[in-house]
Amino acid sequence: MNMTTPNQEATQIDGAIDPLELAAEIDRSGLFVTAYDVLNGYIPIFLIAFLTTIILTPIIRRIAVDSGIIDNPDGLRKLHSYPVAYMGGISILIGLIIAIGASYVMFDPAIAMFSTVPISVIIGMLAISLTGLADDIWGWDPRLKIAGQLVAAAALAIQDIGVRVAQGLLYPLLGDPATVLFQIGSLQVANQDVYYWIGTIVIGVFVLGACNSSNLIDGLDGLLSGTVAIMAIGFVIISCEMAVTLAPNADPETSLAGTRIILSLALLGAVLGFLPYNFKPAVIFLGDSGSLLLGYMCIVIILMFGDRGQTHLVFAGLIIFALPIMDTLLAIVRRKISGASMSDADHQHIHHQLLRAMKSVPKAVFTLYGVTALFTTVGVLLASMLILWDFRIRVIYVFATLLFTFIGAVAIKNARLAHATHAALDSDEDPAESSSIDASDGAVRSK
Repeated sequence: MNMTTPNQEATQIDGAIDPLELAAEIDRSGLFVTAYDVLNGYIPIFLIAFLTTIILTPIIRRIAVDSGIIDNPDGLRKLHSYPVAYMGGISILIGLIIAIGASYVMFDPAIAMFSTVPISVIIGMLAISLTGLADDIWGWDPRLKIAGQLVAAAALAIQDIGVRVAQGLLYPLLGDPATVLFQIGSLQVANQDVYYWIGTIVIGVFVLGACNSSNLIDGLDGLLSGTVAIMAIGFVIISCEMAVTLAPNADPETSLAGTRIILSLALLGAVLGFLPYNFKPAVIFLGDSGSLLLGYMCIVIILMFGDRGQTHLVFAGLIIFALPIMDTLLAIVRRKISGASMSDADHQHIHHQLLRAMKSVPKAVFTLYGVTALFTTVGVLLASMLILWDFRIRVIYVFATLLFTFIGAVAIKNARLAHATHAALDSDEDPAESSSIDASDGAVRSK
């Protein structure tokens, strides 16, 4: 018996299917649609990213080795025991782009209820990856790296991705975007102008922060790629729940419901395809091209959680991303107190401290996987509360404030203690001696 309705038939033209529209039609037919139902339609995106990356990574590794793009141990900052190929980020980039490209074919934009991935996101991915690759090969000046990241941020701002996060924050103060704040002659400034420019600044800060925090935490075999995989699972869950609960009432022309799911699943597939080659003992590193790209992808998805001004969901996403944020804040405070430059390497990152305590790279990495899973669970649970909206928002804001206040307090205490200890000890110990506890058990890198 054919149960297809005329409306459902409209969701499939020449093989192009919009799973979110199909789910909406099923819901209008009286059936209950879950996030799982929506997810099923997008599974091919995950598989394409995974298979592309797992097949391509050995090829990219061979190209890197033949081209001399390798990370040689130096006994100071790079404590791995053997040369390792760079360019892992390029295999992830290609896996992401092929999966995203497939989404344009599978989910025809002409009939899709929700938009596919905006071209600005792909431009940003290319800018970030090429910036990191240039640094891997030629050792770019930090200012050039920042410039490349700002290009990626500007691409997002052009298509308003993340701009509405500022509107969600400032709306209680400024109100309706159409309200005119002041007018001087023919010059008129409305709230929407303020929202846009502050939103653009927010995008720049978020992109710079996420990219560099991911880069800083990429210090042990499989650490960054594994933690991003766990985060991506959280992003997938939140994205599917938003598609079910919020998307039916959204404007089809501006909704990013489908985009979030595509990016989250592509990210998950790509990092899982890369992880077998990056885990202990790593045969290829992400390099800056990979670490910057993974940070960029995470923050793009997080910013998209606020595409309708739902700032509380952005905070939930930041809780999922809390481990890199925490490590970066610790590093900033530690180096400010000691008077060291942010470009100076040290061996006091969270993963270095765990490595010294546990004497094993895998143990340290799995411990941080557990920490990431905890943050991800909390972020997903907070974002998934569907009852008592006001209470939910307050809970997220309060939790995020307490969490990052605690992180800041720990950072200050840790930095002061470390500074006092180093000042008291007249130590001329070789940094390699104190940090190569387990170099034979996996790669150790300081940043």
